[in-house]
Amino acid sequence: MNLLPSGICFYLSVAICWLTAEVDASWWYMGTLGSQVMCDNIPGLVNKQRQLCRQHPKVMQAIGAGMKDWISECQHQFRNHRWNCNTTARDHNLFGRLLLRSSREVAFVYAISSAGVVYTLARACSQGDLDSCSCDPTKKGSSRDSKGSFDWGGCSDHVEHAMRFSQTFVDAKERKERDARALMNLHNNRAGRKAVKRFMTLECKCHGVSGSCSIRTCWLAMADFRRTGDHLRKRYNGAVQVAVNQYGTGFTAAHTHFKRSSKNDLVYFEDSPDYCIRDHESGSMGTGGRICNRTSRGMDGCEVMCCGRGYDTSRVSRTTKCECKFHWCCAVHCRDCQQQVDVHTCKGQT
Repeated sequence: MNLLPSGICFYLSVAICWLTAEVDASWWYMGTLGSQVMCDNIPGLVNKQRQLCRQHPKVMQAIGAGMKDWISECQHQFRNHRWNCNTTARDHNLFGRLLLRSSREVAFVYAISSAGVVYTLARACSQGDLDSCSCDPTKKGSSRDSKGSFDWGGCSDHVEHAMRFSQTFVDAKERKERDARALMNLHNNRAGRKAVKRFMTLECKCHGVSGSCSIRTCWLAMADFRRTGDHLRKRYNGAVQVAVNQYGTGFTAAHTHFKRSSKNDLVYFEDSPDYCIRDHESGSMGTGGRICNRTSRGMDGCEVMCCGRGYDTSRVSRTTKCECKFHWCCAVHCRDCQQQVDVHTCKGQT
């Protein structure tokens, strides 16, 4: 990445270090390789990442396989947004020139991808898919919570191990660069990792006469990744625009009336484009052809989604289950019914 040295940013008033170089490839490309992760053929890896890739091939396969989960979660969170986390398969970094802009969307992508690595690795460890890790070995003996004492048992997700490996592997490139954009990426990577740990829950099984729960066996488990996605989407909504401080070591508010960022916030440098039209330079795919809701006044509404360009309406036939009846015992039989529905799609730019 070619950025101005971070110290110069201070002398450019509120001007931020803009990205002007080609979009670098990244470890995200592993998701397109399936199980055939070839460490020397992944564009954009720095030496530390390539070294870890060679040392831990099964871990790399798990990370690559898990990419579809965090990308799917990203697309779920923004399904009704002009930017819908769309990926471009032909680009090594999956998101094309979108990454040239230090926007809040890019902040979210870095956070959700970092969280995805933690979740994937912790789950793979607990399921016994990796030789290098298993359940959390520190959860032994007895402990207490608000309901009383319990014994550690079962298999606690080893999130701490997953966070350490994720930090070492994912952050390696940014720690080498150490410029303004790298500081932003590191901050958002950390926020993503912490989001997974935030939703660890204590799950217990009761033992005793007639289920009296006089003895409990408990373990720590990660919540469904949807909770992490929901949390990071809220952080996206409240993301903080920042500038690099005069020492090039951290952030200051981009404007005097903006709040200061915390470690849990997502941070960004640049305002986002409106994503209304296809624009190669900004990485915007536009909203032409996107389905919209004619009656909604929200982001998914045709007026907002289509950016005032209008929309086309087509009538399509859909098959739905109808006239369902319960038959003893134990089945539900339904008919397939044809239903005519109107589908509204945004007009393209003229």
